[in-house]
Amino acid sequence: MLDRLDGGAIVPVPVPELLEASVAAFATRPALNFFGRKWTYGDLGRLVDQVAAGLQAEGVGPGSKVGLCLPNTPYSVIFFFAVMKAGGTVVNFSPLYVERELRHQIRDSGTTMMVVPDLKIIHARVAAVAHEAGLRRIVVCPMAGVLPTVKGILFSLFKRKDHAVFDLGDGLHLPFDRLLAHGATPKSVRIDPVNDIAVLQYTGGTTGVPKGAMLTHANVSANARQVLRHADCERIGVSKVLGVLPLFHVFAMQTVMIIPICLGAEIVLVPRFALGDVLDLIEAEKPTMFPGVPTIYAAINGAPGIERRDLTALTLCISGGAPLPKEVRERFEVLTGCKLVEGYGLSETSPVVSANPPLGLVKDGSVGTALPETMIEIHDLADPQRLCPMGEKGEVCVRGPQVMRGYYNRPLETADAFLNGALRTGDVGYLDADGYLFLVDRIKDVILCGGYNVYPRVIEEALYLHPAVAEAVAIGIPDSYRGQAPKAFVTLREGAQVSPADLMEFLSAQISKIEMPREIEIRDSLPKSVVGKLSKKELVEEERARTPGQ
Repeated sequence: MLDRLDGGAIVPVPVPELLEASVAAFATRPALNFFGRKWTYGDLGRLVDQVAAGLQAEGVGPGSKVGLCLPNTPYSVIFFFAVMKAGGTVVNFSPLYVERELRHQIRDSGTTMMVVPDLKIIHARVAAVAHEAGLRRIVVCPMAGVLPTVKGILFSLFKRKDHAVFDLGDGLHLPFDRLLAHGATPKSVRIDPVNDIAVLQYTGGTTGVPKGAMLTHANVSANARQVLRHADCERIGVSKVLGVLPLFHVFAMQTVMIIPICLGAEIVLVPRFALGDVLDLIEAEKPTMFPGVPTIYAAINGAPGIERRDLTALTLCISGGAPLPKEVRERFEVLTGCKLVEGYGLSETSPVVSANPPLGLVKDGSVGTALPETMIEIHDLADPQRLCPMGEKGEVCVRGPQVMRGYYNRPLETADAFLNGALRTGDVGYLDADGYLFLVDRIKDVILCGGYNVYPRVIEEALYLHPAVAEAVAIGIPDSYRGQAPKAFVTLREGAQVSPADLMEFLSAQISKIEMPREIEIRDSLPKSVVGKLSKKELVEEERARTPGQ
């Protein structure tokens, strides 16, 4: 077995070797579970080999970029490892991308082959941009082929209008089954884990045009084993993982797919989050690990009749993507008896940098301690060459084996992303005496208010203390006197009633006058990213449109 918990140095390895080790060790264990249909590790290994051989027959090899535009299905896992085993690089695409986003990322990455399900809503957008963006092949995967027999029949009979329509003779489309016709053994490819790119992971684009973070095989495989050591997943007893977070997102790529595979765990794949369905699955499948984002755990906490649900099979939940409110963590742990810990990472770090140790001290408001072989530095915001002492706020910078090579074809942005060899995260934070990292905010989200730095996270955390508030977001809006002023947006818990004036009065005892929002707007819903993380950019754009010229 590959090194995981013995404390030795983490040696760079190709990502496919992680799967191969588990196939050898856990061949008869279930690896994937999709609506009750299961594949063992032996099955998964054979399918990956077959698909890798098929991809090679289609010209995929070193330097090839293969896009995966898939919801959570067995195809997501199979192609992730098969592309790399064939020698290629995986480029993750969100199935929710519109044509403009697809066109940009295909061109920017040099993707020449795209893998899609035979769902019209996804396939049609990819096919519409294929020729002008430079795609040479679209591999179409039949959903009925991975569903249980009864569900597969229902899918074929009752959802025919949702099926993709395409011409097999157009030279562009390639049915999945045709990939399997080239034999079971791919040609051996030499992978240099330190230099060869395993994944091009595009950033969220919240601070400009999305960029492709070049994650090497060493970056991705090292981060998996860093988390395994830090969280001590084997001792906790992680044997079945509920995969609700989308695998095209880097957090899910590691915590839902790669890390569970290293453990020989069963992955229960869920194409989308629906609260009732997820609660039913937890009761029926009894997963032991459930990675998520705060909005998912908050939704579970507030589900009608949640006290009557049996969620006690869960032993470890890892939260990422956004700050985890103390109230959400405590309520969830009471309901489940499960440890819920917050971690921190970025696309550029494959992605995990730090986490609260599940078997150690958890500090509220902290994203935990650095993973093994990871160094966190805090650099002065005004003088980046100066390292901040303990407790002083500054920019969080990271060194470690999980840090990306750079941004694909963007040398200037790559140079700007590093400071003396350390990755600049763009986050403001500080370290305490125990080495726990506390994040204050994104540098670009800091509100410059009359010469003072106001951190939206402070306002948001104060709003979460109010029992009526379900979600909270704070942004900076133009202010003729102070330059910028805070504005908060909230949603309320079901059945709760409170006015903006009431919330203002509540906040007056929680935060300073300079941090007080100029306005609080109560909404039915707030914008979210594809993984359920509250998103500010839409709100910023709305406010900018209201005040033209700012």
